Amino acid sequence: MTKHESLNGKVAVITGGGGVLCSGFAKTLAEQGVKVAVLDLNEEAAKKVADEINANGGTAIAVGCNVLEPESMKMARDIVAEKLGTCDILLNGAGGNNPKGTTTKETLEKIDLVEKDENVKTFFDLDPEGISFVFNLNFLGTLIPTQIFARDMAEKDDSCIVMITSMNAFRPLTKIPAYSAAKAAVANFTQFMAVHFADMGIRVNAIAPGFFSTKQNKDLLWNPDGAPTARTGKILAATPMGRFGKPEELSGALLFLCDKEYSGFVTGTTIAVDGGFNAYSGV
Repeated sequence: MTKHESLNGKVAVITGGGGVLCSGFAKTLAEQGVKVAVLDLNEEAAKKVADEINANGGTAIAVGCNVLEPESMKMARDIVAEKLGTCDILLNGAGGNNPKGTTTKETLEKIDLVEKDENVKTFFDLDPEGISFVFNLNFLGTLIPTQIFARDMAEKDDSCIVMITSMNAFRPLTKIPAYSAAKAAVANFTQFMAVHFADMGIRVNAIAPGFFSTKQNKDLLWNPDGAPTARTGKILAATPMGRFGKPEELSGALLFLCDKEYSGFVTGTTIAVDGGFNAYSGV
């Protein structure tokens, strides 16, 4: 991997760092000499990632915290500042979906209104509290960490924020309206912050991953016997490269956005890493 000398010694804070994709981001930055704070609600998952980084010669700490609670994030900020120094790179990766914000079918059918099936959740059955949970986890779970960590970043000459949005930000996927709306909000928020923080020297960009097979979405993509679901078939048919992405294939976009030598004049943009999914019309 190309060495990005300008990143050496910087401090990165990664929310959702215990997950598959964000743990990969943590390891990628650590390989560049970045001191990494792995933040996650699941402290054990965060510690596993930090331990692996340290075992491989990097520098990392694990911090258990809740991105939806300002006081928890302030506590995390104090721990990071004490052990590693103040934040230079904030990667907002915390998020996810929840069954409470998901419909059973891709489209509404008349029979769903005439003959109510308790096993079928339609748009009309969606729980507002469930929608709020998913939306808040993804949007407020991005806003609150930024409020806490960007204060320190605003006092530096070179700092950046990288948001993790989704293909849903461009085109909503079926069955997951809350998650789609939230990721669209994150993409819009990226542009707002890029403008808002421009005079402070903070660059703000986003990465929109295409489809990657992770623990979070395995039930949507694979049947219990390991066979691909019908949804997997649709995804791969709509992805010109004909496969799921590999977590390490996100590394180039991350390093590009973090390194001012490569992207010093780039802010307010979203980079799709999707195998062509967003470019394909289906025809």
